[in-house]
Amino acid sequence: MIERTQHCVPKDLINRLEFNQFFQMKTSLNAPTGDFFYDPWEIKNEYKNTVWEDILKTLGNNIGQARIIILETEKCYTKHSDIDDRYHLNLHGDEGYLIDLESQKMYHLENDGVWYYMDAGILHTAASFGQQDRVQLVVRKLLSRSSLKQPHFIEIELGGKNPRYVFDNTLSSWLNKANKNSHINNFAVTDKGCSFEIEANQLSDLKKLIPKEFQLHHR
Repeated sequence: MIERTQHCVPKDLINRLEFNQFFQMKTSLNAPTGDFFYDPWEIKNEYKNTVWEDILKTLGNNIGQARIIILETEKCYTKHSDIDDRYHLNLHGDEGYLIDLESQKMYHLENDGVWYYMDAGILHTAASFGQQDRVQLVVRKLLSRSSLKQPHFIEIELGGKNPRYVFDNTLSSWLNKANKNSHINNFAVTDKGCSFEIEANQLSDLKKLIPKEFQLHHR
């Protein structure tokens, strides 16, 4: 689920960061230049010519949303998967873990300045077991534009008591793999759920996964 990349951040850059400032950064470090999931994001004006711009440059320019994510000690996330994979850079913490719930494996990310790539299509969670809060810079990998042979337009309308949880545990993993296999295109979040184009021969498999609380519309 997790693998090291060739991208690294020099220690002197990370040493310039102050722990207290993380809690003041509740928004993204960058902003979209177009489509949220497909087009590159650019650094916000308030972070230009700062250590944050230097850190993000080590990952390259073709990146998605970059956020500081803080997981307090003794806390964890509910299980989920994501349509888009992620890059993780550990900034602070002593016992923070990413947990692959499918293979039941735990991954401890060191404060080593290395960007790690995560396959977010796998059901996972994160936990902080130590004395320190886990602080990471997490960057979305952009989705791939695909040229479909027989595209069908899909709308999924969410319903039920906890639709986001159900979506992330039934459909996000399938969407993640479908993106990698060039089976979907133009994924977007809507007021009622999401929409996208799907290759015609994949529609039957998708229908089998739709929870009873959701509605699928296609044309």
